[in-house]
Amino acid sequence: MTSLKHCPAPAKLNLFLHVNGRRPDGYHLLQTVFQLVDYGDSLDFTLRDDDQIRRVTPLPGVPEQSDLIIRAARLLQAEVLRRSGQLPRGVDIAVTKRLPMGGGLGGGSSDAATTLMVLNHLWQAGLSREELMALGLPLGADIPFFIFGQTAFAEGVGEALQPVEAADCWYVVIEPGVEVPTAAIFSSEHLTRDTPPVIMSDFSSHLANRQDRKEFGKNDLQQVATQLFPPVAEAVAWLAAYGDARMTGSGACVFCALASEAEAAAVLKQVPAKWQAWKARALHQHPLNAML
Repeated sequence: MTSLKHCPAPAKLNLFLHVNGRRPDGYHLLQTVFQLVDYGDSLDFTLRDDDQIRRVTPLPGVPEQSDLIIRAARLLQAEVLRRSGQLPRGVDIAVTKRLPMGGGLGGGSSDAATTLMVLNHLWQAGLSREELMALGLPLGADIPFFIFGQTAFAEGVGEALQPVEAADCWYVVIEPGVEVPTAAIFSSEHLTRDTPPVIMSDFSSHLANRQDRKEFGKNDLQQVATQLFPPVAEAVAWLAAYGDARMTGSGACVFCALASEAEAAAVLKQVPAKWQAWKARALHQHPLNAML
């Protein structure tokens, strides 16, 4: 096999995101539930006759050499060389980008994870899921989750993952039209870093016993992001009319869970034209799980 086309790189939502503390090295201690959804980017991979790794799609604001896709591919290529003594063939990678940068949806991390999974398959590298997760972690804390490949309760900096059940629902997601830099949120003096830790069964019990549409926990980053970026606050306030709306990740996208596709479609029709918005269903498994 020399190519694989239309390989999905799905978005993630943080159903809640608590900041519990900060490590001596500056990294924040987090707890969250990562939820995959059936909306995201798509990548095409075509093996070359040399050993060059190239991105053949221009991405404004993302130089090829610093793109997580390219860095992930080169990291795996070097690992294959280390293990086998042979350098695998290069690859041309085309990207169909749907997820916004700075949206809190994990787009770059998901692209990198898909790259690692697909090239592990095309190169017949034989790395296990756990080995790919460890390889991807230095590139980004969200990358191991996408390779983990299922709804997860996450702790640490986001790399300590356990499978968890979440609601089988639909989401409406709004892009408020701003890019939120993660560093600006985590470095803010207004960010609280002392939310008491929860355990996974707290989330599961809430899901089983809730009597209303209130979601579990909160997003500790939301207060900072809404202060710094008023369009995020406006989107949260608008979507809150339809359920418990909140921001995902460090922003800027906001979402709300709906019980059915029909409900999600009805809300989507009402979204003001100044915003981009879409609906997506919760995914319990990554579409590429069968590769590992």
